[in-house]
Parts: sequence; structure tokens; C-alpha cells
Amino acid sequence: MTDTPFRTGVIAVVGRPNVGKSTLMNALVGAKVSIVSNKPQTTRHKILGVRTEADAQFIFADTPGFQTQHRNALNQAMNRAVTQTLAEVDAVLWVVEALKFTSADQRILPLLPRDKPVLLVVNKVDLVRDKTDLLPRLQSLAGQFPFAEIVPLCAETRKDAERLPAILKPYLPAGEPWFAEDDLTDRPARFLVAELVREKVFRLTGDEIPYAVAVTVEKFEQEGNLARIDTVIWVERDTHKPIVLGRGGEHIKRIASEARQDMERLLDCKVFLNVWVKVKGGWADDARLIKQFGYE
Repeated sequence: MTDTPFRTGVIAVVGRPNVGKSTLMNALVGAKVSIVSNKPQTTRHKILGVRTEADAQFIFADTPGFQTQHRNALNQAMNRAVTQTLAEVDAVLWVVEALKFTSADQRILPLLPRDKPVLLVVNKVDLVRDKTDLLPRLQSLAGQFPFAEIVPLCAETRKDAERLPAILKPYLPAGEPWFAEDDLTDRPARFLVAELVREKVFRLTGDEIPYAVAVTVEKFEQEGNLARIDTVIWVERDTHKPIVLGRGGEHIKRIASEARQDMERLLDCKVFLNVWVKVKGGWADDARLIKQFGYE
């Protein structure tokens, strides 16, 4: 028996695009619940990742990178997700890069709540050859905000990232767990498989395709050890479609193959996957279509 109460809390993971928020959350959860690529705007939704220990449950809210450019309907919806999340959580992890603090990072500072513990996570410290170079950067950041903790780490090194829960635990309120012990996320499988396809589009089309790509699931049937899934990749322009398809269909074949392999690991079953590419002009600046594609 112990007098230590069980703790449960929601922790927002925020930062500018492409600082490693999703990589960090996946390391903390111990599974791939948030897609990752080297492109900004990879994460578009608030996604909860759950880590349950013997005396605590950490509910990490991975948020879209706060957008300061291209004020279309899609980016405005993502920014609302960030600000709403910050108002609802028990603690905040603000992720920045060790060697790169930009004006986009600086614009996030005023959004950080003053009435909740904010931990500064300095990511990618493995890229710093001389660790003494970090000290002036950390001192400068510490002078700009009353951080509860400053934690340098490398999110790609799971063992390094897993130092965070012990540091976070004292800041979580006492309370019963929200999720079952084996739950890893709040999102259904249908959402996760769509995200896996979108990740492959981002990774495999390079910079040829702009960020206005969405994926919807038209069919999801799972029975026993088999899942049949039909998906559609939506692009904004007719000229984008052949880029996603690739010469002789090479891109779409690879997108489908790699997404299917990830789906089989996620669902733990055989997957038959169909992927189509369709054009929906101007969807990223159309509030109705934004909602239809699941961004509100």
C-alpha cells in the first residue's frame, strides 16, 4: 500500500512546424500514433497519445505546428486546434531545436499559458558538437519565460525521451486514469490508416507536391485476420495528380505498398489496400470542405 495518489494529466506538445513534436510523442507513447515527415504541416489534427505507468497516466496532445504563414482556412483551423488545446491542458511541453531558434518560435512565446507549468524541451541536442554552446541559448530562453523545467534531449533516441515522464509526473494532478491501461491513442483505426497514407505522400513526393493534400477512407472493413481498405488522396490541382501517381504509377505503387505495411503492423492483420487520387480544387481554403475532410 502507498499514500502516493495516482496522477492523470493532459500535456500539450507544442512548437513551430517540424521541430520533432510527433517524434517525441511517439517515443513517449512507445508506438507510432502520430505520423512523421520532414515537411512542415505533417501534423494537422490534435492527437492524443497515452502512456500509462503504475502510478500515473500521461495523456500527450500532439498539436499541429503553429502556422504564421499562408492564412488559408486549413491553417486557421490548425491554429485554433493549438490555442484550444493550450486552454484545456494541465501542463505544456514547448519543443524547440537546440541549434535553431527562429522568429516562428518567438511568436509562440506569447501563446504559452502563465497559469500552468510549461516545460521547455530542447530537441536535437545530438546535433550540437560542443555542448557548452547550449548554455547561452538556454540562459537566453530562461530569461524570456518562467519555465518549470528545461529539458535538453534527442527525441529520436527513445531512451533519452523517456526521461521526461519522471520530470513531468509531479506537475500532474491527482486523479483516476481516463483510458484503459493498453490504450495508446484516442483516435480510431480509420483515422490512423488515413494518416499513414498521407505520411507516405509527404515523404515520397518530395517538394513537388504542396501541402494541400488530404486523405479520406472510403471503405474500412475488418473481419478476422483481414482488412479491406479503400482510400482517396485529394489534391488541389490537375497538375498535382500525375506527380502523386508518378511515371508509370511508380509513386502511387510505393505509397500504397509502404502504407499497407504500416497498416498491417498497426492492425496486426493482412491488409488489402486500394488508393485512388482525385482532384478537389481549392479545398484547403474552403471551410465546408475543411470540415468534410475532418479538420474541424
